[in-house]
Amino acid sequence: MKPAEVLEPHSRIMKCALEVEESRAYWKHTDGSLVATPQRAFDEFWFGARSLARVKVLLSNFRARFDAFPPALPVLHAWPHMSPEVRQLICHWHLQLADPLYRALTGELFVERRDRGRGQITRDRVIKWVESQRPARWTMSSRIQLASKLLSAAHSAGLVGKTAREPRPLTLPRVPDEALEYLLYLLRGVSTGSTMVDNAYLRSVGLDGAVAEDRLRALPSLRYQRQADVVDFGWRYPDLQAWAHARFGAQEAAS
Repeated sequence: MKPAEVLEPHSRIMKCALEVEESRAYWKHTDGSLVATPQRAFDEFWFGARSLARVKVLLSNFRARFDAFPPALPVLHAWPHMSPEVRQLICHWHLQLADPLYRALTGELFVERRDRGRGQITRDRVIKWVESQRPARWTMSSRIQLASKLLSAAHSAGLVGKTAREPRPLTLPRVPDEALEYLLYLLRGVSTGSTMVDNAYLRSVGLDGAVAEDRLRALPSLRYQRQADVVDFGWRYPDLQAWAHARFGAQEAAS
């Protein structure tokens, strides 16, 4: 059975936002073949001088984001020379998979505002949006914290501009081919309830409609053609691991 994107809203992001550099450290130290214990990660300074309590929070969240979607972690562990822009995109997409609030915020609300020519967002707007997702589930204090963490994660992903003033500009990161191919091969092995061409993961980074189709046609690792309503979507490799093996070479992908 395929792993599936998380559907039930939760508040784990309040304790762990995007954490790009901490995710990088996690990928470096484990490929998922053995359970990484908090004590080991703490003793070996995986995350620098973080407390044991903080290490426990990081490991719990990273397991939900990366280990839960095999074979992502072995591929990330073996990925040589990943650029910072690819790294932030991968962290963004994995957080979307594991957190339906973040997925809906970045893949629906932000997209809707951009489409309507409202390329800005405020914290108050996100607070109201959080309340609308699960009315009366969270206290006002929790809604405020959730909104702040959601915006912080979106900023780290390159979706919200850096400014201390509101409204904050909505931005879009550059999406290199290797990051896009990783996402598509990852999603091929995940149940998402959406299509490979039209989904929150692509929309969140500005890839939808004709723009998405143009990018898909140009990717060397798959075949995408469309005539009217007929879509021909072909894969050069059977899965994410095979893609990584071909992309990075036998030694790196198998390590």
